[in-house]
Amino acid sequence: MAPCTVPPARRLGLVHALLLPPAFALLLAGCKEETEAKAPEPRPVRTVTVDQSEVGETVVLTGQILADNEAALAFRIGGRIIERKAGVGDHVEPDEVLAKLDPQDELNALRSAQAALSAAEGQLVEARNNFDRQSQLMDRGFTTRVLFDQAQQNLRTAQSRVDDAGAQLHIAEDRVSFTELRANVTGTITARSAEAGEVVQPGQTIFQVARIDGRDAVFDVPAQVIRSAPPNPEITVTLTDDPSVKAQGRVRQVYPQADPITRTFRVRVSLIDPAADLRLGATVTGSMQQEATPGMSIPASALTSSNGQPAVWVVDPASLTVSLRNVEVQRFDPATAVISQGLANGDVVVTAGVQALHPAQKVRLLGASS
Repeated sequence: MAPCTVPPARRLGLVHALLLPPAFALLLAGCKEETEAKAPEPRPVRTVTVDQSEVGETVVLTGQILADNEAALAFRIGGRIIERKAGVGDHVEPDEVLAKLDPQDELNALRSAQAALSAAEGQLVEARNNFDRQSQLMDRGFTTRVLFDQAQQNLRTAQSRVDDAGAQLHIAEDRVSFTELRANVTGTITARSAEAGEVVQPGQTIFQVARIDGRDAVFDVPAQVIRSAPPNPEITVTLTDDPSVKAQGRVRQVYPQADPITRTFRVRVSLIDPAADLRLGATVTGSMQQEATPGMSIPASALTSSNGQPAVWVVDPASLTVSLRNVEVQRFDPATAVISQGLANGDVVVTAGVQALHPAQKVRLLGASS
């Protein structure tokens, strides 16, 4: 009897059939182990434990020293400047001549006014003599009432002409004096806007003089700082390049309108007994302690958003899972947020990694702080 033979192709199929179930089982086992190996681990986060306290922020701003009061000096008449005697940085005293206009036209007008006054005075003498004669004749009955009244009227007219000519002379003398620009305050020139040879108009500013009797520290302050500032705050002003030079100040003026570009309000702080090193134009730093109010201070990085409202991730210490909680922000700056509602003492708040969390997610605390 011939032995049973199996074709080679069939033998290969039988081998595959015998080997496939164990290989498939091994493959499934490997996938199961890989799936188990990729199971999510608790996400590491940094946290802070909040504590309610009286929170008072120190606001620090940069400004400059300006004069308490500045005077703009200008000629009261127009003309061509023939001489400028002062410049920026010069110290000036009252009645000191700073610049001159060409006085020729005003001198001519003065001579004309003097001549007009002399003529009017001559007519007054003639009218007075005529009135005296008519008065004597009237007493003796040798003249008429009409001639007497006429002489009296001529005397009054001549007197009026003298008064008018005298007034015109004073005006001419004043105009001559107006050709000299004199300082009316004690101070330092901080700006100059005209030179010799220029033709200027009446009232055009020629010099800006800072009075020496006071100095202000001027700051551009955001509206939120003004709203949160205590009433009548004390400001400490220090020289930026030398913090040892400092002075105390009080808010003297808050401009009513915000700057159209920066949207800040200019605040002038009057300095009390400023040091000599706090010169005009110096850069200074002003610090103000805001009123302490109840609140919880947390890093600004802890804030996120939920339903369009500020929120934070709070860690459950027992289960180490996170939940999202809405809060009310009292104050905010780039580094710190002060929370007025939504948190309680001892709450653990996530400060780093808030964008990658989801509710009920397990976390691992990296560096808890309080």
